[in-house]
Amino acid sequence: MNDTIKNTFDFESAFETLQGVVKRTPLEFNAGLSLKYNANIYLKREDLQIVRSYKLRGAYNKISALNADALKNGIVCASAGNHAQGVAYSCKKLGIKGVIFMP
Repeated sequence: MNDTIKNTFDFESAFETLQGVVKRTPLEFNAGLSLKYNANIYLKREDLQIVRSYKLRGAYNKISALNADALKNGIVCASAGNHAQGVAYSCKKLGIKGVIFMP
């Protein structure tokens, strides 16, 4: 399988996995940045997610792909920010024990 096909498959698989977990967030035109950089600038509003970040997407997609053997002892994460929130929410949603260490 070539990289393009594999990446397309990964993208579609992640899209399906994340249905009902993340919100579809809007692109919002930003007039100030567009004027400053003489380009049409849009911001992806991932701050509207339940954990206020895009980090939920990667955390949930990865954790939900783990097999039962990998999950038997739970999930451990070291983060003081958005990734920790994504992991904690994912563990709660999936019913998995999770421990977050904040450096």
